[in-house]
Amino acid sequence: MIVGIVLLSCLVAGCTAYTCLPKFGGIPKNERVRKVDGSPNYRDGHFQNIHETSQLTESFWTAIFQSSSKRKIPKNEIPTVKANLSELNPQENILVWFGHSSYYFQVEGKRFLVDPVFSHYASPVSFINRAFKGTNICKAADIPDIDYLVITHDHWDHLDYPTIKELKPRIRKVICPMGVGAHFARWNFDESTIIEMDWEDRVVLDTCFEMHCFPARHFSGRGFFNQRQSLWASFLLKSDNLSIYMGGDSGYDTHFASIGERFDSIDFALLENGQYNKAWKYIHMQPEETLQAGIDLRAKNVIPVHHSKFALSRHSWDEPLIRINTANEKLKTPRLLTPQIGEIVFLKDTMQTFSKWWQNVE
Repeated sequence: MIVGIVLLSCLVAGCTAYTCLPKFGGIPKNERVRKVDGSPNYRDGHFQNIHETSQLTESFWTAIFQSSSKRKIPKNEIPTVKANLSELNPQENILVWFGHSSYYFQVEGKRFLVDPVFSHYASPVSFINRAFKGTNICKAADIPDIDYLVITHDHWDHLDYPTIKELKPRIRKVICPMGVGAHFARWNFDESTIIEMDWEDRVVLDTCFEMHCFPARHFSGRGFFNQRQSLWASFLLKSDNLSIYMGGDSGYDTHFASIGERFDSIDFALLENGQYNKAWKYIHMQPEETLQAGIDLRAKNVIPVHHSKFALSRHSWDEPLIRINTANEKLKTPRLLTPQIGEIVFLKDTMQTFSKWWQNVE
């Protein structure tokens, strides 16, 4: 019994020490604590969703031991296109998706990078949640200087420490939800470069840009001790000629329609479509809900993300694409864009088409 207690104590101490490593980020301190405490979305010691949100609708053990699809991970490589980002005309309005929820876009001469994960895994350790074969074609070294890095929340598949560390010298400003700035502060980013936003905040970035921070229905945390101590969010970038909605991770909820009612239309909505399960239906949308969210937003174009790089759920790797395309065939609107990883999307080209590239992958 004594040996067991000692071993358990050593295990707890080891885990605690491990979560103190820099990659786990920081916790809000000083002025940041005061801002967090003053947020209307921070109540009872943690950030909360608009509506009550259970992370699991089934028991933990039922959710853990559900059977997985035999095609959860593709057998062969995902087809990709390697774009040379450094040679792109910075004045051209384009978008490049890197798999899962990482993407780069240029609008009116400014460069944005969203939730970049260029490691070959999406977890605190390299042997869990490894990227599918062929999907990790882009490296941090391939990314040009970034005007604005946008982080929707601090989960490992959206905020990757090795990627951020390598990109740091080329990032001019960081835009993130309230509390997430504590991670960047620990990683020695200058405080003047960190723009933290609460839901409903609006920030003027440049003469022709404004960024709106809006709700998402999700949660946050990089370890056991900082659950929901930072906010999760969606963002809307508006320029004089283009608007792009970055949905982050979110279950379906009323905030999509609420945002849609406030704008005549949104040109592009990047919405999560993958890693869903009925056991956590309130924090990740089903594909049909993703399409409905685009309709609620009054989006002209929907680009589904959060798929085709990591297996964080049990469905077949290509099921999200199959289901959302089937749903879209019945509705025909909004326009559904499904580029390959690395393929350039020309934001002003309404006639650009995309192949169903997933159909030939086992």
